[in-house]
Amino acid sequence: MPDLVSAQRFAVVDVETSGLRVQRHHVLQVGVVVVDGTGAVLERWSSLVAPRSRWWFRVGPTKLHGIHRRDVRTAPAAPQVMAQLAARLHGARFVAHNAEFDIAFLRKAAAGAGVELPIAEPLCTLRLSRQLDPQRQLSHRLADLCARYDIQLTRPHDALADADATAAVLPHLLQAHGIVRVDQLPSLPARS
Repeated sequence: MPDLVSAQRFAVVDVETSGLRVQRHHVLQVGVVVVDGTGAVLERWSSLVAPRSRWWFRVGPTKLHGIHRRDVRTAPAAPQVMAQLAARLHGARFVAHNAEFDIAFLRKAAAGAGVELPIAEPLCTLRLSRQLDPQRQLSHRLADLCARYDIQLTRPHDALADADATAAVLPHLLQAHGIVRVDQLPSLPARS
């Protein structure tokens, strides 16, 4: 029997950044919730990320993500955070809501830190949700998916809270797509 999705480990990731442009902005916070295919939480972890320059740095939309300069000033440096993230991703399928965004920022941060992240065959819950609504009659924002599936989103735009919410949405989307085997999981196209 092919591997069942219920036994698959998923590393559900979210990042908070100083802005939306990967070339210009940087990762401020990473959250990871490792779950199995039923949604059972196996591990939760998050970390703020210290800026490269301790004197001048941009934290971006504080009103949105709630992260202030004082919060990241004493946070672990990117090499340490990226190494811890890589360990949590090892052997798990990477999942994120709008995965291309998170992956681009994480790959940039990891490259700058000299860490290789094991991200293979990423799964995007935003794409999974949109595929269920080809006429685009519904909103596919994470907060709206949480409302649709009766999932509590405690602190929007906190990386760990958003990863928790995405992890809770994932089993609903897999079920809606009728995905029961690992070989049925879609993935984003490979990018360097």
